[in-house]
Amino acid sequence: MNEKIILSGLHMDLTDALKATVLEKTNRLFKHEEHIIRLRVELECKTCSNSHQNQYVAKGHLEMRGSPIVMTEASNDLYKSIDRLVDKLDRGLRRRSRLQRVKRKQTSLNDTIALGSQPNAI
Repeated sequence: MNEKIILSGLHMDLTDALKATVLEKTNRLFKHEEHIIRLRVELECKTCSNSHQNQYVAKGHLEMRGSPIVMTEASNDLYKSIDRLVDKLDRGLRRRSRLQRVKRKQTSLNDTIALGSQPNAI
């Protein structure tokens, strides 16, 4: 799984604890969907000049067949941003699989209706 995850940090150093946390949290995504090509996670630290507080942004790019799933989450705590990002990506994966199931059912339903409306040739 590690070869499918690209982790990068902008304006911050990635510690071993951060890397381990991201790998642990994102393993859940690979359990749900085996057709994931690559997951790119970008962690960024933004400093607000007026309040002198750091805002941490976590961006996730989930590359699969079709269009990729891209999510972003920002908060004052980096670990909270990572948790919320993985939750968003998980919801996106589940939504995509649900829509694919509905699409398959609708096409098979349309095929049976089309076959049933044709007159029988005897």
